[in-house]
Amino acid sequence: MSGSGPVDPVAPFGPDSALVARVVPAVNAEPRRGEMRPNLLVLHYTGMGSAEGAVRWLACAESRVSCHYVVDEAGAITQLVPEHMRAWHAGVSVWRGERDINSASIGIEIQNPGHEHGYPDFPAAQMKGVAALSRDIVRRYGMNSWDVLAHSDVAPARKIDPGEKFDWRLMHAAGVGHWVEPVAADASDFGFGEGHAGGDVLAVQESLAAYGYGVEPTGILDQATAFVLRAFQLHFRPARVDGRLDRSTRETLARVLAAVPSV
Repeated sequence: MSGSGPVDPVAPFGPDSALVARVVPAVNAEPRRGEMRPNLLVLHYTGMGSAEGAVRWLACAESRVSCHYVVDEAGAITQLVPEHMRAWHAGVSVWRGERDINSASIGIEIQNPGHEHGYPDFPAAQMKGVAALSRDIVRRYGMNSWDVLAHSDVAPARKIDPGEKFDWRLMHAAGVGHWVEPVAADASDFGFGEGHAGGDVLAVQESLAAYGYGVEPTGILDQATAFVLRAFQLHFRPARVDGRLDRSTRETLARVLAAVPSV
């Protein structure tokens, strides 16, 4: 099979997980480049009005996107792309220096209309389904808890999904995904915004880069760094997401790194 052409849109395949309720083959898929084995799991929200609409869009050629799985509000799982294939879900993204995140990852789309359309809570049944599927994938590929990421983690300048309402604490309690209790934000501590420079910024940039974020340690809190701070907060300090460098963010980041043996 060609490394760049789409798979046959009607070619059937069997589900990779026993948790899958149905298979709807997607057009936009191809072999993983360099025969990469997935070592990351990336979680998204669909940003669409219904799971059925999302499945139809993600399965068709016109969309120019795809994913491996969609989880609806009731927790039912549809598989669109076989796990050994490269789905088109991450776009321009980077993690730990890897820029072909699509080849390095498995992508799960979680039905939620997103921030532009009210951004409702993720239902308990849906979270249970996402956690079960994620746990199954992580177990089969030997991924670490910190290999389970938000779309916003790998594409912080472009994406904010699955967002601050996604329950990473619950995921971690279910045995998948990285989480530490965040240091509470101080209402009087507004921290530093874009333009601030100094050793404190450099240290945080180095820590974010050590964890995996695509940030260049310059000592200057530029727009790119603010986007990465926002992504970190979306994942680990969701009570206040502002892209600013305050004590809570700095100390929560230190807790996150302390919980990762390899950093």
